[in-house]
Amino acid sequence: MQIPCSIFFEIYVEVSRLAEAREDIQRAAQEFFKKLECGDKQTLALWQHFKTISIEEYEKTYQRLGVRFDEYSGESLYHVKAQELVQMIDQRGLLKKAKQGVGVVDLSPKGDLTSYAKVVRSDGTSLYLTRDIAAAADRMEKYNFDKMIYVTDKEQCTHFQQMFDVLKILGFNWTERCQHVPFGLVKGMKTRRGDVVFLEDVLNEARSRMLQNMAASKTTKELEDPENTAEKVGVAALIVQDFKGPLLADYEFDWDRVLQSQGDTGVYLQYTHARLCSLQRQCDNGTKIQFNPTYLQDPQAIAVLQHLLRYDEVLYQVSEDLQPRHLVNYLIMLSRLASIAHRTLHIKGSLPEIATARLLLFEGISSVLANGMKLLGITPVDKM
Repeated sequence: MQIPCSIFFEIYVEVSRLAEAREDIQRAAQEFFKKLECGDKQTLALWQHFKTISIEEYEKTYQRLGVRFDEYSGESLYHVKAQELVQMIDQRGLLKKAKQGVGVVDLSPKGDLTSYAKVVRSDGTSLYLTRDIAAAADRMEKYNFDKMIYVTDKEQCTHFQQMFDVLKILGFNWTERCQHVPFGLVKGMKTRRGDVVFLEDVLNEARSRMLQNMAASKTTKELEDPENTAEKVGVAALIVQDFKGPLLADYEFDWDRVLQSQGDTGVYLQYTHARLCSLQRQCDNGTKIQFNPTYLQDPQAIAVLQHLLRYDEVLYQVSEDLQPRHLVNYLIMLSRLASIAHRTLHIKGSLPEIATARLLLFEGISSVLANGMKLLGITPVDKM
């Protein structure tokens, strides 16, 4: 059985295809939208029904990613305020007429309409831009935000630049608090359902492939719930793949590379964390011995400690430029250093004071690794 959102998508594709050749379908769509903006009860009820179904489907997928929204407030909710905005623009003498009667705001330096933003169609209905501007003003009034960040694909850069320009022209002095963070495109991603990719399908395929990999691996431990572990590791693989490079860059997607257990992958981070948890279970006998840092003079221990000291700096860097790759690359390097330390800084067979110091070092690595993964939206696994 198909999920409702995929049915909506199929209808959208088919109607769009038909509308390219049939003007009557184009007109019907325009008339429906106008009724929506005019507050027609039957039209609004139908739109609300579709919106509710869509959000229910979104929430199921978001739940798998550990994402929760306090409020769903898209631009489509602002058709009434968008009309109020157009009236305000007109009253201020900023609404100009362009080709075919489209209402625009002049963005050109010389006021000659060489650059403008469309804010209202010739039939009086609003555009995405108009509703986004109305939404921004409403959110400022409602939340008095310090920062509002729009995260979309890079093809929307012009849209948001025009939006911010119009907000400035309208005199909203808080426009500088708005920021657009664009991301690149994923190329070559396919699932068994075809070229059009739904996130739920990607998550399902990541879990399925990871489960197969775990079953084929000789090092996989006995797990109470292998599917749950495969889900968490699969999500980690997708998040790290998406975040390890500059957000703006396009990249080629390859399932085999994404799910590798070695290298700069989410699977490697999860594997490292699970191995550190296993080490703690094996070596922590409950005996408390005073920690003495002088027993961590080995080059491998010093390298780990120096890297751990950079954690705050990396988090600050991420918060400043909103590029999660800094944290991803930090955690990957931490995992590599942990692997080297694990091979050389033995706990079993060492003097109790040395064993305690080394165990605490590995606990510190595990703690930072888990914390960093959680910040990226990854749920760490302790067995794998």
